[in-house]
Amino acid sequence: MDKIERYGQLIKQVLSEHQQIAPNTDTVNSQLILDNENDHYQLAYVGWQGDKRVFGPVMHFDIQNGKIWIQYNGTEESVAERLVELGVPPSDIVIGFHSPFKRQFTSYAVE
Repeated sequence: MDKIERYGQLIKQVLSEHQQIAPNTDTVNSQLILDNENDHYQLAYVGWQGDKRVFGPVMHFDIQNGKIWIQYNGTEESVAERLVELGVPPSDIVIGFHSPFKRQFTSYAVE
């Protein structure tokens, strides 16, 4: 298995772990959105709470230039740390929701 395929599987594992603990109700569900061809991965909530629409990402990852980009993390867990625990080197993780300036002060990749 090549690196990109492995990273895709690790991202799916992290998203699946969060989907299992996500608060599904009769009217709001968590959905895994997996675009393996273009390396985009997302966990989202979709549904209704009363007459209010619920739709939005919980987490979003991309794989770009051989690195995992964490584009959004709406949880309290450090998914970057979880990816490191799963064997991804910090140099292959980009915290995409931080500005490029701020990224230089983390232990992860800038780009």
